[in-house]
Amino acid sequence: MDSLKKIIIGCKEEQHEAQKALFLLFSEKMFGLCLYYTSDIAEAEDILHDGFIRIFEKIDKYKETGNFEAWMRRIFINLALMQFRKKSKISNIEEIPESSYLNKVNYTTIDVNIDDMMKMIMNLSPQYRLVFNLYAIEGYKHKEISEMLNISVGTSKSNFSRARKILQEQLKENY
Repeated sequence: MDSLKKIIIGCKEEQHEAQKALFLLFSEKMFGLCLYYTSDIAEAEDILHDGFIRIFEKIDKYKETGNFEAWMRRIFINLALMQFRKKSKISNIEEIPESSYLNKVNYTTIDVNIDDMMKMIMNLSPQYRLVFNLYAIEGYKHKEISEMLNISVGTSKSNFSRARKILQEQLKENY
């Protein structure tokens, strides 16, 4: 039996050593995920803490049929979305025509430091950052994002388009 399975079984049995091992194994990666969706370190730490509590409470519902890390990520993303909804209100906007946000992008190679790119993403407004991360990083479709955030598909597309445009402009200025 591999070590992750042993840790999961230990967590299901509420063994503190197993919970500590799970935290040590995934906390750094999940903290990075929390930072994608928050505006500051303290808020990311709160989501990280709440996420692990939720995982320990719900781990018996993990059926070991799917990827455990993906199951965890979903919990952290949902907590970050709930936190975002408490703080902000994304207003629906009129849907913009597809042609205005599906413009041709020049896919030339730009050598960007990952830390610089993350800083640019972190500097987006909260709603643009949220939609950008859900679409570009997590791979959700605009319909799914609209349902998660209770906004129209057009608002999701527009927020993504504007976030992408801001990032493109920053890349042009800095690289």
